[in-house]
Amino acid sequence: MSVFAGIESINALVVGVNRGIGLEWVRQLLQNDRVGQLYATYRSAATPELADIKDQHPNRVGLIPMDITDDAQIAAGIAQIQKQTTSLHFVVYCVGLLHDETLQPEKSLQQIESDRLLRYFQVNSIGAVLLAKHVLPLLKHGDRSVFASISAKVGSIGDNQLGGWYGYRASKAALNMFMRTVAIEYSRKSPKTIVVMLHPGTTDTALSKPFQRNVPPEKLFPTERTVAQLQSVIDGMQPDDSGHFFSWDGSRLPW
Repeated sequence: MSVFAGIESINALVVGVNRGIGLEWVRQLLQNDRVGQLYATYRSAATPELADIKDQHPNRVGLIPMDITDDAQIAAGIAQIQKQTTSLHFVVYCVGLLHDETLQPEKSLQQIESDRLLRYFQVNSIGAVLLAKHVLPLLKHGDRSVFASISAKVGSIGDNQLGGWYGYRASKAALNMFMRTVAIEYSRKSPKTIVVMLHPGTTDTALSKPFQRNVPPEKLFPTERTVAQLQSVIDGMQPDDSGHFFSWDGSRLPW
């Protein structure tokens, strides 16, 4: 974790950890002896896998219920962390919504409904900027810190050649704009914080499962590989990278 060179103990917050990329990120961070306290949020109930991790690391892992569509819950969760520490060095927003029992990505204008669009924005973009609002005091310290958000290449306006997926695309583009703007404000209020957006590639999770059929096997990443790749990109971050959008291979993506 060279971006944190010189920091003896790194405190981390992973938001959205019940499964997928978030859960794997918790696992990999706990393998690093330099990570001291690790806080992990879940929306409703902790999964058995998450509970097992807590049991294995009772003094190192803090589990925090947090519905990222609820501003008050985000504030309460951050306040809980502030009772235990004055600083965070690494924050990663892993929450994302593409489909569920009632929601599917739109293929045409006729499928657009305002309530469904609002859900995409609440989860994929608004939650991240609310988190940035509340977590700022924990990042304002003398050490370098990173605030990363999982975005998606389909949120790139310049790269959009296929259309469709209106809500998901637009909400990820909004996430990028929110966090670009956060980076500008953080440069004044928390100048040692690097704010980045990350495209993880197609990862073998529940989010991508219905859409994996045409993905070449070499382009479908297990969560272990995805997190390792993204952590490697983060480790190479420099202050000038703040406010930019990166792919899993470290290349910059167009807005």
